[in-house]
Amino acid sequence: MKHNDRDERLQRSGVCAESREEWVERAVVCEDGIRESEGMENPLKLKRIHHVEFWVGNARQAAYFYRNGFGFSQVAYSGLETGQRQRASYAMSQGKANFILTTPMTPDDLAADHIRKHGDGVRDIALEVEDADEAFAEAVRRGAQPAEEPHDIKDEHGAIRRAAVHTYGDTIHSLISYKDYDGPFLPGFVAAPLAGDDCGILRVDHIVGNVELGKMQYWADYYTRVFGFHRYITFDDKDISTEYSALMSIVMSDDSHSVKFPINEPAAARNKSQIQEYIDAYGGAGAQHIALQCKDVLYTVGKLQRNGLDFLRVPDTYYDALTSRVGPVEESLAELRTLGILVDRDEEGYLLQIFSKPVEDRPTVFFEIIQRKGSRGFGKGNFKALFESIEMEQARRGNL
Repeated sequence: MKHNDRDERLQRSGVCAESREEWVERAVVCEDGIRESEGMENPLKLKRIHHVEFWVGNARQAAYFYRNGFGFSQVAYSGLETGQRQRASYAMSQGKANFILTTPMTPDDLAADHIRKHGDGVRDIALEVEDADEAFAEAVRRGAQPAEEPHDIKDEHGAIRRAAVHTYGDTIHSLISYKDYDGPFLPGFVAAPLAGDDCGILRVDHIVGNVELGKMQYWADYYTRVFGFHRYITFDDKDISTEYSALMSIVMSDDSHSVKFPINEPAAARNKSQIQEYIDAYGGAGAQHIALQCKDVLYTVGKLQRNGLDFLRVPDTYYDALTSRVGPVEESLAELRTLGILVDRDEEGYLLQIFSKPVEDRPTVFFEIIQRKGSRGFGKGNFKALFESIEMEQARRGNL
């Protein structure tokens, strides 16, 4: 694991050595997930991940799945009944994590083409910014390809300003700023509350993109150039490999660590890696998994499993060596073993994580549940055991 030279960046920002740690602590994301520190490199005036939009074949059924499986509550709706003739959308929320599930109403809609090619998947990782016009202009000036020019979206509750730029594959980043909107979710949506049984999810921790062989560095450079992100951690094929498959990854992050986008590409190995399996099944680059941060991983994962969600399991022997590898943890080892939760530690603390199996029939999108107890890492110590578990699933699908 290679951390970027944080002290050098802080020196360039004019932060004295004595106050660096305090400054970094102030830069950490606050409780509502919005960055507040001043003086950081943030050319687009990015505030937070506003929502993740999935384009799906049947949004009504997908909303039911995320409500009953993950505990998201439905908060708003847009569709035929609201005057929207092209698409139906359901806004879902839990903690500060917001999803939109959208399905096309006609076969010639762009969303229909997206679903034919990719299956259900992430179309938009929408970002809230201070000023959408300024953010869009600056992004394009820095080399981003425009997807949507800035424009107003409004209804009786007020207006927002929205634009969008392209990222890897057919994925986009909407850039959203608020004018005077005070409605249930976004203009065009009407309140349609339908409570889910909250599972303790707090927010989106990070979103991982899978890109084609040779494209990882290109997209890492893109996020540096356009968004001002820095390379937080790099993993190579020595860190993430087994006898059969390997991948490489660069974690890109804003300086507050509130928005983190790891980027994976396949590496040469004996067999097909999970990244190549995803790219083949998805029809190109795209968002592979969304990590959802929780406050009590035992509670959250226990509830998700009782809701019927399937998670990857590592061999039981993983837990025999757990305390000797990571040291003491507050959680019961027996409960961790029963639920299949993984643990890793770095110099700042430890984390607990578990990965779902793909939630689509194509082996594409899946979820990670993560609790951080000081650690800002990504579970490097779990990679080998996790990859072997993934390869067992690939072999069952005939894709290893």
